Amino acid sequence: MEAACRVFWAKGYEGATTEDLCEATGLGRSSVYNTFKSKSHLFRRSLDYYVHMMTARQIAVLGEDGPNALERVRGLLAVVIDGEMESRRKGHGSGCFTVNTITSLASKDPLVAKIIDTDLERRLFSLRSVIKSGRLDGSITSPRDAQSLAWYLVSVIYGMRVAAQSGVDRQILDDIATTSLDALTT
Repeated sequence: MEAACRVFWAKGYEGATTEDLCEATGLGRSSVYNTFKSKSHLFRRSLDYYVHMMTARQIAVLGEDGPNALERVRGLLAVVIDGEMESRRKGHGSGCFTVNTITSLASKDPLVAKIIDTDLERRLFSLRSVIKSGRLDGSITSPRDAQSLAWYLVSVIYGMRVAAQSGVDRQILDDIATTSLDALTT
């Protein structure tokens, strides 16, 4: 699944060929189709694998012990930046599989859209929870409601990933993160 995910992540649904998938997974054409039924089914399974992995990572970072909730959000933004810089260093400037899918396929495939929507709800829930925690510990003081702030952070993270994919340097991403944190306290 991980190998197929990497192919779809790098090439997108349309760009990934059956040959690419066979080469990456080590499976023959008939094995790929016997196991996964179709390219679209394999794509959805790969996307589901990716979003569970990435969202679990977000939830783990936001759930870590830290001085306060704002610092946990800071940690999440740092993980995003570090991940983007590491991908670039390794020559994998593919951006975020989720963002790529949202912009290229989600509006055309209701099953893909459902995976994206379910994942988004999990992300928003974890962000709302940490924002509410920040209200209790005094580290998040913005008067905006938790849902709006959670949406804001999701949008910032997606935007940071797109900006990184376009080649901006780390300092710009750090500045975006700092500005985002400021928005949580004003």
